Amino acid sequence: MECAVRDEVRATASAGAREPSPACVSELIARARGGDVAAFEELYRSHVGRVYAVCLRLHAHREEAEDSTQEAFVRAWQRIESFEGRSAFSTWLHRLAVNVVLDRKRVLKRRFAERLATVEEEERDPVMLARARPSDPVIALDLERAIASLPDGARAAFVLHDVEGFRHREIAEMLGTAEGTSKAQLHRARRLLREALER
Repeated sequence: MECAVRDEVRATASAGAREPSPACVSELIARARGGDVAAFEELYRSHVGRVYAVCLRLHAHREEAEDSTQEAFVRAWQRIESFEGRSAFSTWLHRLAVNVVLDRKRVLKRRFAERLATVEEEERDPVMLARARPSDPVIALDLERAIASLPDGARAAFVLHDVEGFRHREIAEMLGTAEGTSKAQLHRARRLLREALER
């Protein structure tokens, strides 16, 4: 079942579905709130490409991005009633996706810390240390790899602003930070990317 969902995410994301008009989106949201699965599926098809693109750029790993995309839409279905229309549906959905990615990263960091603590307790057995250590950062001139090597906050600001075209106010809303923080993170990301690409 999960494999079929991943195939659906890939196929729909690569199809480049267009976003329906705001009036159509409002109607689909109203129907989805009433439990209309077909209406939500239409919202899914029209937004999955951009949500997947954001998740992929934030994760830099296809499988993680697919899982986060799937989880973002599960949360959207579960929380469709909480959408108040103060922002565009796509902004609300992207915020859900960014939060899913950040949640997944926190879990992975916690697991890594637990594994490292276990290794320390085992007197730093070299075999266990090698298994627990994350792979070395990729030093490449490739922009996608350079983006993937950015710290989470800087990568999120760069992807959402420079790649996806969101304004700092929207990014701050999505990430739950101040607008100034978004600007600072973007400045940091650009500086780090320049440094990485000049190597």
